[in-house]
Amino acid sequence: MTSIEVHQLTKTYGGQRAVNNLHFRVEPGKVTGFLGPNGAGKSTTLRLLLGIDRPTGGTATIGGRAYATLDAPLRQVGALLDARSAHGSRTARDHLAILATSNGIATSRVDTVLEETGLLAVGAKRIKSFSLGMRQRLGIAAALLGDPAVILLDEPANGLDPEGIIWVRTLLRRLASERRTVLVSSHLMNETASYADHLVVLGKGKLLADMPMGEFLDRHTRPRVSLRSAEAGRLHDLLTGRGHQPELRGEDGLSVDGVRAEEVGRMAGGAGIVLLELRDEQASLEEAYLELTATAGEYTSLSNPRPDRRPGA
Repeated sequence: MTSIEVHQLTKTYGGQRAVNNLHFRVEPGKVTGFLGPNGAGKSTTLRLLLGIDRPTGGTATIGGRAYATLDAPLRQVGALLDARSAHGSRTARDHLAILATSNGIATSRVDTVLEETGLLAVGAKRIKSFSLGMRQRLGIAAALLGDPAVILLDEPANGLDPEGIIWVRTLLRRLASERRTVLVSSHLMNETASYADHLVVLGKGKLLADMPMGEFLDRHTRPRVSLRSAEAGRLHDLLTGRGHQPELRGEDGLSVDGVRAEEVGRMAGGAGIVLLELRDEQASLEEAYLELTATAGEYTSLSNPRPDRRPGA
């Protein structure tokens, strides 16, 4: 199996550290979401991993080796950094065929990945006629061309329509199920939550979090309970008396921060209050992410609004 290992990785541009002593590991068999505000160092880290830039200090290796030392890079590591980099005057099929030939990959793989990415019917069209979403699919096709064990994707859903976003989500889950190492950088929190097993979060070039998705949500969000009762007013007074600050929702609904459903159920039962509904609200990745990175962005407003958390969101 092949893992990505970043150890004390540092990159300085003009006296400013874009990446500051990073240390994390990306394991096979899971999708790792790579998150952080603008200027956090995500793109720089990916460029260092792929040998496009050279580190000021530390190492970034794939399977224990620097990318530049790999014998057949495209057959070991597939990457999408910029979907606009493909030459516009080439056809999609020619673009992939050139990559295949130069990397010792069977040209039969070209039609395979064109079909997998939904581009087989437009393989003979020039890339300059492609929409952003089509270019994005072509970039993913190039990343898959060598059937690599390691996949690095920067904003893979950029420009895709809803069907394309669902396709990317399914693709990432499949790649992970095949025991590949998958690292995906994204600003789309809802999408990341739908496919990521693990999170690596950067802020101002430093590592802010490296943990499973569930642990990240538990650590950076407060519990909240949603409930309904025919005695909502009485229940509101009970919860207030116990030091909570419940919010009324409609005639019979309440929501309460900082408490679990089990605790509220015990309080209501002890007071003889019948509950019509009681559930823990699911914390959102967006909420947890904003909580962690509130002061870690390159551009941060003085009053960074939190998203409203809806029941079951």
